Amino acid sequence: MSTTIPAKLVKELREKTGAGMMDCKKALEEAGGDLEAAVAALRTKGLADAAKRAGRAANEGLVDSYIHAGGRVGVLIEVNCETDFVARTDQFRDFVHDVALHIAALKPRFVSKDEVPEDYVAAERAIYESQAADIPEHARERAIEGKLAKHLASICLLDQEYVRDQNEKKPRTIEDLRAEVAAGLGENVTIRRFSLFELGQ
Repeated sequence: MSTTIPAKLVKELREKTGAGMMDCKKALEEAGGDLEAAVAALRTKGLADAAKRAGRAANEGLVDSYIHAGGRVGVLIEVNCETDFVARTDQFRDFVHDVALHIAALKPRFVSKDEVPEDYVAAERAIYESQAADIPEHARERAIEGKLAKHLASICLLDQEYVRDQNEKKPRTIEDLRAEVAAGLGENVTIRRFSLFELGQ
């Protein structure tokens, strides 16, 4: 027997998630009228759909800038999406600006680990190998890999904890934020490149 879902509840779920009316109604029916369960179901579906879209071409988007600290730090960033329509939405523009602000605050060096040069990784690994010389052999490699992974996460934008979430119990990474925005917009969203400028550097 299906649960009758009040239109008011469907409207509330739509306002919370931005999902279509029929998707909201279906999610509430499947969740037996439980609003929070329906939100979680839509979010999971949205992230799954966004993952399917990840391979689609994203050639539209926005170039934005952010200037901080009285003109001493500046960021130029390009973020891509699939359509000009989405590029003009407030949600997309806010995301681009928030990422630029994050870059100014945490100063990553690369967008993702894929961009880190092999010689840089090798040089960092050599430092950690030297530091781990006194660690018992059976634990040494794990210690080296752990330090290397932590360092790479600190310099790669997508792996950094979002600056506005740092006081949260479970902070999102920039990749988490990107995936959420892609799910909400229904398009592939990619951070293509950025440049960070610091006065005198």
